[in-house]
Amino acid sequence: MVFAEKKVLRLAYQGSLLAGVDEAGRGPLAGDVFSAAVILHPENIIFGLVDSKKLSEKRRQELAVEIKEKALCWNVARSTVKEIDRFNILEATMMAMERAVEGLRIDPEYVVVDGNRLPLWRYASESIIKGDDKVPSISAASILAKVHRDEEMIAFDKLYPGYGFDCHKGYGTKKHFEAIGRLGPSLIHRKSFEPVKSMDA
Repeated sequence: MVFAEKKVLRLAYQGSLLAGVDEAGRGPLAGDVFSAAVILHPENIIFGLVDSKKLSEKRRQELAVEIKEKALCWNVARSTVKEIDRFNILEATMMAMERAVEGLRIDPEYVVVDGNRLPLWRYASESIIKGDDKVPSISAASILAKVHRDEEMIAFDKLYPGYGFDCHKGYGTKKHFEAIGRLGPSLIHRKSFEPVKSMDA
């Protein structure tokens, strides 16, 4: 196993073209679901790669820059709110993951995905529960997906003022529920998610 991928888990794949994949934004009431794929460089070690949720916003942003500079390749993709509402959040997440891997400039030999499900794709792969805290390339993917999605939600706060997207990033906080009740759903709210679904009926 290459050093860059050595952590607490020994993978079936022992080569250097290992892509880690993770998503950000399955649970929120608003915004797209993002996915990232990262192939780390075996000689460019990045220290401090863990589950993005365990990092401060500042540290995530710092690591995102380092990942983009040092990784062999990376890509961030998404499924839109319309796709989430049309297919469901699980299918939309799988679509975003496939797009993230397909967009890599180097074809991976093996793909590891955080969680317990895999997209129906052409890649040799495995899913790893809590993989974002066990495999560095998945950790890197979780960080990129989270940073890119958060940046977009902060930008949406200016387009849709009053909802507090810059603070909760679309998640179902008390402030967010109150804003939906006061303003109604915005164009980026997921109509298939409650309470938006009931309000939009």
